[in-house]
Amino acid sequence: MSFLTAQRLTMLVFFLQPIAFGSWLVRIPEVQTALGLGPAGLAVALLGLPCGTLLTLPFAGPLVGRIGARAAILVGFVLYSMAMVLPAFASDATLLFVALMLIGSSMSFVELGLNVQADAVEKATGSMIMTTSHGFWSVGIMAGSLIGSALAALGLEARWAIALVSALVLPLSIVVALALPVYAESRESGESKRSAWALPSWALLGICFFVFGITMTEGAMADWSAIFLRDALGAEAGTMGLGYSVFALMVAAGRFGGDTLKRRFGAVITARICGVLALTGAAILFVTPNTALALIGFGVIGLGVSVGFPLAVTAAAGLTDRAASANVAILSFVALLGFLVGPPVIGFVAEHADIRLGVACVVPALLVSLMLTGRLATKKPAKTNHNPEADIAGVL
Repeated sequence: MSFLTAQRLTMLVFFLQPIAFGSWLVRIPEVQTALGLGPAGLAVALLGLPCGTLLTLPFAGPLVGRIGARAAILVGFVLYSMAMVLPAFASDATLLFVALMLIGSSMSFVELGLNVQADAVEKATGSMIMTTSHGFWSVGIMAGSLIGSALAALGLEARWAIALVSALVLPLSIVVALALPVYAESRESGESKRSAWALPSWALLGICFFVFGITMTEGAMADWSAIFLRDALGAEAGTMGLGYSVFALMVAAGRFGGDTLKRRFGAVITARICGVLALTGAAILFVTPNTALALIGFGVIGLGVSVGFPLAVTAAAGLTDRAASANVAILSFVALLGFLVGPPVIGFVAEHADIRLGVACVVPALLVSLMLTGRLATKKPAKTNHNPEADIAGVL
């Protein structure tokens, strides 16, 4: 068997995609200071990324279904890598909003393509790789945040650091994407019972509302973890990025174990265990008196939200009312609403109260997600000649 199997190629492209974005996340406080933005002003500017994604996703689903997942990954990667260099060059809040909007728009294509590709590989090979693939995505964004922190410590300006990371990652990403196999499942077929433009089913809406609280929390950690450490605990530049690095590390750890937990306990029980962990981590952040305990809180939250989105993608793609690309696009649309709602809510609360109370705003959303974990129950897949545990062992 070739080393570069379909499973490994899919995991590798998941790993490469967020590296440049991770290098941007740790430079947000620097850009905020350079532009003279307060918490509320930064919150509005950060809306650009989810706005761009939300405006694009309704069209991305049908388009990915038409051109296929691999083509979407290739085109999306090129556009996304070019857009990634723009935010650090912004001279005011409006240009920062526009730059992030372009990132969100291009990111929607590449990430939708990634999820549809992973689902197609699962169906074609009988391997369970969705959660593990998202684990590699988490490792990628963690690697990007660590690279960004290292370049910041070396004194390299954000604009040049992010451009350098993007330029180094893009060629390798193209090579890997070109090697991805094309499956019939990754294309929208005429057998789809409903149009990709039809309203979502009740089953899909339940999955979407579950994932909303998960992605709201992920967005909060991405946009506000560094600022939380700085404003609430007085962390310095060299340690501000560690909060998100720890969070991403534990998200990755949870996702690498997610397929095993899912096989043993099922999707619903796995999601409930993780939901309780997420709420526990949020409580730790609210009361923490120091950076060390805060890092533990970020880690516990990371474990808690780790498997939510991958489980939701599998559940949505498993619905048989229409093509997987259409259902995953709607799921992604609602998931990005979490990123749309979370950061500005936290910013406005922080502006009028403090950052601790702002971060605590994720708790009600996480409670809703915990109550909706039952929506992740899906029919067992048809038996195949593959041994999923043997396949996973072969992949890893």
